Amino acid sequence: MTPEKEDCIYLDHNATTPVCPEALATMLPYLKGDFGNPSSAHMLGKITKQGVEDARKKVAALVGCQSHEIIFTSGGSESNNMVLKGILDFQNLQGCHIITSAVEHPAILNPALFLMELGVEVTILPVDSFGCVDPDEVYRAIQPNTRLISIMLANNETGALQPVREIAAIAKAHGVPIHTDAAQAVGKIEINVNNLGVDFLSIAGHKLYGPTGVGALFLRDGQSITPLIHGAAQENGKRAGTENIILSAGLGTACEIARKGMKEEIKRISAMRDRLQGILFENIKDLVLNGHPTKRLPNTLNISIPGIAGEQILEALPNIMASTGAACHDRTVELSHVLAAMGVPAEIGMGAIRLTLGKGNSHEQLRDAAGLIIRQIRRMQDA
Repeated sequence: MTPEKEDCIYLDHNATTPVCPEALATMLPYLKGDFGNPSSAHMLGKITKQGVEDARKKVAALVGCQSHEIIFTSGGSESNNMVLKGILDFQNLQGCHIITSAVEHPAILNPALFLMELGVEVTILPVDSFGCVDPDEVYRAIQPNTRLISIMLANNETGALQPVREIAAIAKAHGVPIHTDAAQAVGKIEINVNNLGVDFLSIAGHKLYGPTGVGALFLRDGQSITPLIHGAAQENGKRAGTENIILSAGLGTACEIARKGMKEEIKRISAMRDRLQGILFENIKDLVLNGHPTKRLPNTLNISIPGIAGEQILEALPNIMASTGAACHDRTVELSHVLAAMGVPAEIGMGAIRLTLGKGNSHEQLRDAAGLIIRQIRRMQDA
């Protein structure tokens, strides 16, 4: 029997978040009367042009850059592809080398594999048992023809935080541009592109209470990429196509809300996550934590129950909306590429459940969710 939506507990915020009311309110005028093309010189065009630029400033403020360094895109995947493909010399692909890691999102790994098929040399770095890249491995992988280093800021499955700042310092010392896929991190932790030292940073709107279908790319002054989409001169000539004022406005407001309430939300969400983790580990035997115990996103808890498939647990708990891994290949009975790269044995990794908290969750919800999970796992362990 399918449960009513209001009876469900949503613990899948790393897959997507609901649109916050403030973002929705910002978008509505552009769905009604303010429908002009931002490139038009008349009044409606000026209104929407101002809306786009206001949104750009809000996104820039969240990550600590100048507003003209923000390019609006259709999401994190497009932002990632813009960098990986745009940084290369397509006249001499076989002379290019890029570095990434084994735990990246498919929006990085699949473009990298595509480029490899075209002749680009790709180094995919291993990770340790916590899912973290060793900066020394990055140092050893750099070659004279290295054109880009791309290491995610936070892993979407385990929440593990990568040492991007240290890696960026190594990249800078060698004159190599560095990109970080920050889709899971933006809005969840404090980020400043200058403190990180990155040249490119990808943002996804639907991961921080903005609408789906919009994202952004931070492109540092002085860096240049070939556009992924050619056409007119929108987005400073970096991304052609009439600007999506509706979604851009929603993303801008979501970024503004995230920036203003960041510190308080980090404290609240991490306390709830730790309490949920404590209850589960106190009541379920042989439970395993996947990822780093402290260096991870404040909202993310990835656990494994050895010998029981994670999808079977969630199928028996329709009131709990969670994932067994990344949303793009959720509910598949195969070991996550992230857990495999971490060296997690199949009998443990197959039992992985990703519980990711968000603004709508309460202590009461998490208490109820913990009770449901504990009872179901005990039933399955005793069967």
